[in-house]
Amino acid sequence: MSKQGKTNKVTISTIREMKAKGEKISMLTAYDYSTALVVDEAGIDMILIGDSLGMVMLGYDSTVPVTMEDMLHHTKAVSRAVEHAMVIADMPFMSYQCSQDEAIANAGRFLKEAGAHGIKLEGGREVADVVRRVVSAGIPVMGHLGLTPQSIHQLGGYKVQGKKKEAAERMIEDAKILEEAGAFSVVLECVPEKLAEEITASLEISTIGIGAGVHCDGQVLVVNDMLGMFEKFTPKFVKKYANLNTHMKEAVSQYIDEVKSEVFPGKEHSFL
Repeated sequence: MSKQGKTNKVTISTIREMKAKGEKISMLTAYDYSTALVVDEAGIDMILIGDSLGMVMLGYDSTVPVTMEDMLHHTKAVSRAVEHAMVIADMPFMSYQCSQDEAIANAGRFLKEAGAHGIKLEGGREVADVVRRVVSAGIPVMGHLGLTPQSIHQLGGYKVQGKKKEAAERMIEDAKILEEAGAFSVVLECVPEKLAEEITASLEISTIGIGAGVHCDGQVLVVNDMLGMFEKFTPKFVKKYANLNTHMKEAVSQYIDEVKSEVFPGKEHSFL
């Protein structure tokens, strides 16, 4: 675990400097205080409160049902734990698509009420004006291209994006448009490695990959995936660094056995 620079707060200036130096950027999701505390103490550069909490924490089958109140609740919890990392909150579905004024107001709530340092929203040229307005209000914006889960019904499922030449060219253009609009970084999700490399080389802002290969400026994963907390499905792009699902089940089973056999609580756990 790297704790290099832990005493220094990560900001958008830090992220820009890391891109310029060729230093890779580490990012993970977190959705609660205790997880964020561990992730931050380990020295992560950025923490994303992703709208993936809809599936991970709330049991939905997509990110679409997630509300502003859901996102604010979890962002507040994460922000209370973080001392080092830059905290980025996802703008949920329909929180920025209706109007620019509503988008600015909602984005501002993440900073003012929830303690985030910036927001992330999905889309390319179609959200460029929103990005421009939100940035002009003093709110750092991270873009998101490729597989955009909020548009999953329009995309026709969870598929790799940008495989065809026309789609790849459009994504390159979208990345440049987001940069021009003022985004400080852009997530590339489920994008062919060569395309992600080309986009990364064409931008002055950083790219954060998830299923987009090694050439991005940084990487992000859902913390529950990389810790092996689910058994039902593991995306191709996830590397499991632990298998907590098994360890948790073993611990709970042992607890149940000890309660039923009166092994727990022992004298050392009781008051005299």
